Amino acid sequence: MTIKYSTYMTRWLEQDQFARIGTNVSKAYPIATTTSSWFLALPIRNHRPYCYAHNPVIDKWHQLSLPIPSIRPIGPIGSLLLLRVTNSTTLQLGLCNPFTREFRHLPRLHVARTNPAVGVVTTSESSNPNRDDDDVRFPSFKVYVAGGMSEAAQGGGATYETKVEMYDSRFDTWRIVGSTPVEFAVRLTVWTPNENVCIGETLYWVTSARVYSVMGFDVGRNRWRELGVPMAEKLEFATLVPRNGALGLVGGTCGGSACIWELNEGDKWCLVDKVPLELGLRLLGEKRIWESVKCVGNEDAICLYRDIGYGMVICKKVVGEIMGRWEWVWVDGCGYTKGKQVHNCPIRGALVHPSLASSLIF
Repeated sequence: MTIKYSTYMTRWLEQDQFARIGTNVSKAYPIATTTSSWFLALPIRNHRPYCYAHNPVIDKWHQLSLPIPSIRPIGPIGSLLLLRVTNSTTLQLGLCNPFTREFRHLPRLHVARTNPAVGVVTTSESSNPNRDDDDVRFPSFKVYVAGGMSEAAQGGGATYETKVEMYDSRFDTWRIVGSTPVEFAVRLTVWTPNENVCIGETLYWVTSARVYSVMGFDVGRNRWRELGVPMAEKLEFATLVPRNGALGLVGGTCGGSACIWELNEGDKWCLVDKVPLELGLRLLGEKRIWESVKCVGNEDAICLYRDIGYGMVICKKVVGEIMGRWEWVWVDGCGYTKGKQVHNCPIRGALVHPSLASSLIF
């Protein structure tokens, strides 16, 4: 299913000074990083097809219509979002451009499973580089699925799935490419959220239950490993982010502040930054605990957030700085769009570089 309303969105975004972001709307290349990424807030347990988007250039929130309801972001691929359809018991994935409402389901996996870990590796630019039309070249990518519960082959209930499946966008098919140790399959199923970070050819997930740890899968060598995390027993939340080309971890400690670590050579974590005390207290409010905080990041920004009505603490890379300096800022939550009040609700966030160009992937 593909739904387009690019003409309307072009006019809407031009009125919103979209052109100031520096993107050629009609020929935007979705993997380019010449624009500031927008924060998308998708309401959790929402059966209505919409989300909210924050434009960082003019500091303004908008409501966007989505092609289908009941979706959860897994991660960006260029200017698109890889999504999980939440009204399906078993894993069903889809691709969506939230700014044009283009959408398509990915094919079903060979092994139907629930609650697996999902990761994305962007491999290269697609073919057809000489096309001269309104469609856009899209980078080829691979989606990996590991863990999860599947029905036992001989009946008798569900079992932890050890097969690793990979979707290749060049062929639009899934195939089995490896296996997961049973103990890793259990941890990936029970305690790992869908969010992932890819550094080189290794996919990383963080377990979502204390004591936190990091699961890594080298897709080229088909090898798994497990890493400890700093202050694992004290962290109230932990999220992986890419930072300066390396793996980063953001976490908040009970009664303390939230910190950012980077993974260095020898698998050693190095503390590189902390959330300023004033901004941390403003985000937490009266609760003063970090377990309700969620986080999403890319190479340009790290966003700590709670619900749609609360504000966000953002650590963003300063453009033009040779040494890659980062700065902390506060962004107010979404209280109104077009004069209408937005009711506070829990959200799941994603960072996407906006594009109104039609993509060949649909």
